[in-house]
Order: sequence, then structure tokens, then C-alpha cells
Amino acid sequence: MAKTRLTLLGFTFLMISAFSFAQELKVEGYFLQDSAKLGEKVPYVLKATYGKGYNIIFPDSTYDFSPFVFHEKQTFISSTKEGLTLDSAVYYVANFSLDPVLKFSLPVYEILKYDSITYYADEADLALKLMINPLPEQLNFQDNNVYQPIDTDFNYPLLIGILVAVVILAGVLLFFFGKPLQKRWRLWLEKRKYKRFLLRWEKAEASFSNNPDTDNADELLGLWKAYMEHLKSKPFREWTTVEISNFLENKEIIKDFREIEMIIYAGKEGKDIGQACQNLKGICAETYQQKITQKDERK
Repeated sequence: MAKTRLTLLGFTFLMISAFSFAQELKVEGYFLQDSAKLGEKVPYVLKATYGKGYNIIFPDSTYDFSPFVFHEKQTFISSTKEGLTLDSAVYYVANFSLDPVLKFSLPVYEILKYDSITYYADEADLALKLMINPLPEQLNFQDNNVYQPIDTDFNYPLLIGILVAVVILAGVLLFFFGKPLQKRWRLWLEKRKYKRFLLRWEKAEASFSNNPDTDNADELLGLWKAYMEHLKSKPFREWTTVEISNFLENKEIIKDFREIEMIIYAGKEGKDIGQACQNLKGICAETYQQKITQKDERK
């Protein structure tokens, strides 16, 4: 009889222990893949199985997921079967560590009246998937003696440096030699204009000598007045012959003008047109020499 009671007590103890074990909180966590590339988003599953009387919560986005970086969380509706409730969630995390293998585990919290209990899942491993294949111990090089052109980038800093140096040099030259250079430049331009005038004058004089008509006479006098206007900066083309004579203080010029103007106003050819043309040309040459001499003296 006593033996039978002992047997019943042992069986009852085993049943109570098994029921108590079934009511304990069980946490499970694992990755849905065993390896991932650097920065790849990987799903991590967290499950909690528990009986009645438990009040649990899962980590949210404020949890420190180091060494992983949290992206998002996906939760599922709780399911209860035979007195056991199953809660689950999927956390999407990314790895930016170069360690070959990382271990990771998330907790589940049991909320008590004045405290809480933390339950961790077993650590799950995640291997780093390398994108670069390891180099062989011996490299095989292919012989190639064909010239391969290489594109070279334009050296903008060098160009900027040269431009800055040119600007500085130009500034120094203008500061010390600016006025003399300007005077020489204006003198060169003046000589160039005089040569161009002589060529046009000789051409116009030849045309007038061969064909002393109104058009050629008007062109010859117009050319002379235009060049004298340039040399003296006075309105020679608007002045009369007397006004020009008074300004130049040369009374003989009136005779030279009349020799040519007779063809324009009277249709008659003067007695000494050739000499008149030479006299007008000489006045231009003399005035030109005076102008360039004054410029040389101002240097």
C-alpha cells in the first residue's frame, strides 16, 4: 500500500513539473539567411512562446541593434494553441562591419508590476559575403607590347597659374612702362595712317592728272581735308578755303585750291595743277612731321 502511494506521488510530481515547464517563456531568434553582403538588408525572426499570465513586449526601433543598423520591423498577430501563445516579429537589419562573422541576439521583456524580466534568444550567426574574389597565390600576366593610349586630364591648375602670372606681369609692365608704350603705340599708328594717306593721295593725284574732271578733283580735295582734319583735329571739311588759309597762316594755299576748284565750279582746267597738288601734299607732310615730333618730345 505504501509503495502504491509513493508511485502516485511521483507520477503527480512529474505531471506538475511537465505542466510548469510547458508554461515557461521560450524565446527563439534566427536569421533567414546565413550570409549577407555589406549593407544588405537581412531579416531576423524573433519568436516568443508562453503560457497564461505573461505580459511581454518586443524591442522597438529605439533599441540598440549594434553592430547592426535597424531598418524596419514587421509584426504578426498572436496565435494561441493548447494554452500556449506565440508572438513573432521580423526585424530587418543591415551589417556595415567587416568582421567575417557577426553574432546577434534580441531580447523579449516580461512586464511585471514593479519590474521586468529580460529573456534573450540564443545568438545567431551571420557571415559576411565578400564581393571580391580572393587573389590567387600566383598571378598570370598576359604579354602585350601594343601601345595603349591613355587619356590625360587637362591641367587646369597649371593654366590658371599661367594666366595669373601673365596678368601680374602685364600689370607690372603697364605700371612701369605703360605711358611710354602707349605713346609708342600711338606713334606707330600715326605713321601707319600717314603711309596709307600717301598711297591714296598718289592714286587720287594720278587719276586727277589723267582725267581732270569734277569727281576726281572733289575726291582729291576731300582726301586732303580729311587727313588735315585728323592731324589738326579741326573741321577742315566744313571750312571754306579762306578759313583754312587763315588757320594755317598760309595765303599761298588759296591759289593751290583755286587751281583745282576751277574744274569743280567753272569746268576749266588750271594752269599748274601738278604744282598745286605737290604744294597740298607738302602741307600734309609738314603737318604730319610736326605732330610726330611733338609726340616724341613728350616721351
